[in-house]
Amino acid sequence: MGQTDKDDLIRLIEEDDATVEIPTILPLLPVRDIVIFSDMLLPLFIGREKSIRAVEEAVSKDGYLLLATQKDPTIEDPNTDEIFSMGTVSRVLRILKLPDGHVKALVQGLMKARILDYVRKRSVYRVKIEIITENPVQEINLEIEALMRNVKEHAERIMELRGEMSGDVGTILQSIEDPGKLADLVASNLNLKIQDSQELLEIFDPLERLKKINDLLSREVELSTMQAKIQSDVKDEISKSQRDYFLREQVRAIYKELGEHDEKTLEVEEYNKKIKRAKMSKQAEKEATKQLKRLEQMHPEAAESTVVRAYLDWMVEMPWSKSSTAVIDIKKAKQVLDKDHFGLNNVKDRILEYLSVRKLNTKMKGPILCFVGPPGVGKTSLGQSIARAMKRKFVRISLGGIRDEAEIRGHRRTYVGAMPGRILQGLKQCGTNNPVFMMDEIDKLGIDFRGDPSSALLEALDPEQNFAFSDHYLNLPFNLSNVMFILTANVTDTIPSALLDRMEVILLSGYTEEEKMTIAQNYLIPRQIKENGLRPKTVSISPGALRQMISEYTSEAGLRNLEREIGSICRKVARKVAEGEKELYFITKNNLSTYIGVPKYIPEMDQENSQVGLATGLAWTQTGGELLYVEATLIGGKGELIVTGQLGDVMQESARAAVSYIRANRDVFGVAEKVFENSDIHIHVPAGAIPKDGPSAGIAMATALISAVTNNPIRNDIAMTGEITLRGRVLPIGGLKEKALGALRAGIHTVIIPDKNKKDLAEIPKNLKRKIKFIAVKDMEAVLSNAISWKDKLGNEQGTKRG
Repeated sequence: MGQTDKDDLIRLIEEDDATVEIPTILPLLPVRDIVIFSDMLLPLFIGREKSIRAVEEAVSKDGYLLLATQKDPTIEDPNTDEIFSMGTVSRVLRILKLPDGHVKALVQGLMKARILDYVRKRSVYRVKIEIITENPVQEINLEIEALMRNVKEHAERIMELRGEMSGDVGTILQSIEDPGKLADLVASNLNLKIQDSQELLEIFDPLERLKKINDLLSREVELSTMQAKIQSDVKDEISKSQRDYFLREQVRAIYKELGEHDEKTLEVEEYNKKIKRAKMSKQAEKEATKQLKRLEQMHPEAAESTVVRAYLDWMVEMPWSKSSTAVIDIKKAKQVLDKDHFGLNNVKDRILEYLSVRKLNTKMKGPILCFVGPPGVGKTSLGQSIARAMKRKFVRISLGGIRDEAEIRGHRRTYVGAMPGRILQGLKQCGTNNPVFMMDEIDKLGIDFRGDPSSALLEALDPEQNFAFSDHYLNLPFNLSNVMFILTANVTDTIPSALLDRMEVILLSGYTEEEKMTIAQNYLIPRQIKENGLRPKTVSISPGALRQMISEYTSEAGLRNLEREIGSICRKVARKVAEGEKELYFITKNNLSTYIGVPKYIPEMDQENSQVGLATGLAWTQTGGELLYVEATLIGGKGELIVTGQLGDVMQESARAAVSYIRANRDVFGVAEKVFENSDIHIHVPAGAIPKDGPSAGIAMATALISAVTNNPIRNDIAMTGEITLRGRVLPIGGLKEKALGALRAGIHTVIIPDKNKKDLAEIPKNLKRKIKFIAVKDMEAVLSNAISWKDKLGNEQGTKRG
């Protein structure tokens, strides 16, 4: 070997009395996720082309190469800046080429070296290195010995916690006397972070390296102890669960040997019996059996078992095949309806018709009725009477304010606290699949981000679809075709058209004074006497007092306030009886005010005299018919129209139509054009805080305006209702009976109605028609001839013209 070659070699160690020399230029093998220390022996799996060439080059020469760690292990082809400059010179002891082209090499770390320069970078990294020589510890004093012993104990403790401790490892640790080798050995066997391991590699002082490893070991002991505790807790929990499972299986086997059953088996058998008794549809029985098998395989304390049990409870308690069976007796049903309610002949006839058809055709689908009328006319109580007459169960739910679609269709079982919708809940409570099902306040359904309940009702209320109504909770079709649905509403305006189309609307008008008298004497007074604990003969209300209560203490289409006043009388009598005053109490017109105070309403007209520009219209509200006063006046201005009183778009259009009609016919009324050009027209409907709208105030506005323009008063004893066109025609309106009752309550006995509403007079009771004079008109000329007291040019009154 020449002198030049000897300069490129470094005398390293002696093996078997022979000197080993390592070249200063070596192939570089970048490694990932590990730092190689001296005397460390480990296998490497090599797959990168550069790395394979580095190993092959090392093996082809003397077997030496430099192992340095990558800074980022995710980089596939690292450059020189991405490799630590400090590494370990290692020797390849053995290589094995694998079938997939990779290489497995067994290497041994020899000593530390620093990269001085990269000699080659293309096909394989070749680097110029500097061997790092450490100064050995000359003397082991007490401090160093204590430090070494502490490191050995910590290392053994960590391996025990990890389950890696063996006798050979302990022997090796105890046999090492060199601090540097001990630090390297412990560092190579700990799962340290790459950064920590690299810092240890770059510490050249053995004692400093041993102190660093001691600090890392202390932290690692704490982590390993905590990890071992967590694993122990988990193992104990698993062991407990397994123990409980085996014990339950043993208990089940013992019960089986004794011929008895455990609780879970009994529960499953009980559900099996209930499923058979429920007589479900095939699809429902299949689903129930499937869920029961799931429950049988579950742990009794599993969270999902509670959900499955709740579902099975609903399934077995639903009335899949339970119906109310009764022989239909039409005469008896009529007696029940007549006994519970006075009047309401249209509703009673419709129910008796349904019962008659049902008697002839048992497969007839249930009707879907909608009772529309003001509060207190008996819509809800009528549903109860229908159920009694049909001998069916009665279910009632209130839909007012409901905004969540799940209230109708139910919640899906994935939600916590899920349950079926209100319809299936009602059927479960009544226990039959053909009850009379009343849904109150259908016109007060809401809608928001949770869905549209009215749309969810479309399926339930459609006779062509509800035989397979699907609830989100059961997720199975349920037959609702046998249910008789009855809905109630105050008005139909707020009911969606698609939903209204599925219902048969039956209007319930308000009661006349005679009807209220009869209902109070036969129903309200006996009920209040009973509810207040009085005897039937203790209190007596005369017809005169009762009539005064109806006319002066209440003003309503229904009967609720009247019953409250009767209840107030009964409570005062009950107090006197409770105080010991045992006598009979007679309520007459003379002493009525001592029981319920002074009258609240005056039946006489609000207008004592006929006035110019003040017309009396009629309105149909949720509470029945009411008077609607319309005022008109002319003020200085530029011909503008001012409309006040919170009027809706329809009423504002009626006001414009009335103005246009008058201006188009100003010559007929003898009004100069300059009157409209130099004056503003102001139309006002009192009670400005209450919104108003509707198409029936047109002729009242036109009459008030013509009266103001011509300075002729409008009769104060006449009310009118009807819409006006630009040609002066009077169009028909709705709610004639309610409006007539409202006029009668206010003391008005003459009502002008559209000619096309004469057909509706057939539905008005005869006693009401005897008290009110209805004047049918076709155009505004007939309205004005009856409503306005015309005067001649001299101011003498010509009298009222009758049409």
